[in-house]
Amino acid sequence: MTIIKVEQLKKEYTAYERGEGFLEAVKSLFKRRKKVFRALKGIDFSVKKGDIVGFLGPNGAGKSTALKILSGILYPDSGNVNIMGFTPWKDRKKYVSHIGAVFGQKSQLFWDLPPLDAFYFQKAIYKINEDAFQEQLKKFIKMLHIEDIIKRPTRQLSLGERMRCEFVMAMLHQPKIIFLDEPTIGLDIIAKGTIRNFIREINKEQRVTVIITSHDLEDIENLCNKVIIINKGDIVFDDKIKKLKISRKKYITISFYEKINLKKLKKLKGVRIKKIISDYIVRLEVNTYKEYLDEIIKRIRMGKRIKDLDIREPPIVDVIKRIYKK
Repeated sequence: MTIIKVEQLKKEYTAYERGEGFLEAVKSLFKRRKKVFRALKGIDFSVKKGDIVGFLGPNGAGKSTALKILSGILYPDSGNVNIMGFTPWKDRKKYVSHIGAVFGQKSQLFWDLPPLDAFYFQKAIYKINEDAFQEQLKKFIKMLHIEDIIKRPTRQLSLGERMRCEFVMAMLHQPKIIFLDEPTIGLDIIAKGTIRNFIREINKEQRVTVIITSHDLEDIENLCNKVIIINKGDIVFDDKIKKLKISRKKYITISFYEKINLKKLKKLKGVRIKKIISDYIVRLEVNTYKEYLDEIIKRIRMGKRIKDLDIREPPIVDVIKRIYKK
């Protein structure tokens, strides 16, 4: 079931430029050079209910503009967006009760009040039933391990503690879609793990559709089943994450019992040395387009005994960089 449908979405911004120095500043009072920036050039995509979608792109690609339109904050110049039967910027009052949002650099909590007070404030805003509120609150507190922090003023919380409370704020009214913008930015590995587990659980239990932007590609690899990549206002990739990771290249870390003959290794076709770890261990990049992997390994061995072998796909960041360049 399609829950988000975007068709020919366009948005342009007008900016004004001036040169450097006092004279240019004076000139700009009378005449300014106008520049039109096309943030979105007519993009199309759809999202199914229950998907966790990674929405990726370099800085200035248009992803933040698209998310603001999807959340109803921004009006597009043209195009259609249908989310659960709503047009976000036209039906905003009704629409917002069905969505949640967590922004890594913007807080919904109150600086001088404990998160628990903010939770009750959220309850009043969304008119959440008391029994449903208490049930959700207890469950989220347990899942996010925040029993000991929700009664302390927000200003005394660490970033990781605050972000866990932000997720409670976003999910208390049981939204059907949640928008996450850099939800793990600046967090340590433990806090990231807790938040990722929480996202998986609410997606599995409540079939919440999740749209996530992140520069931490571990978030995307660990959570998403679909990826949309936008660059310079256009969609350059829209498919399952498995297809994004398909590559003709493999990374092999190989350990020998004997010293490696680097001169012979460098001459092998389809094999590139990525890193020499020691006289006995080397990391290689191999191309499996024209030759099976087992045949390549036979050539790499050159009659020597292998002590250990580790084969991996290229990191998703390398694949995305390649798409950006194209």
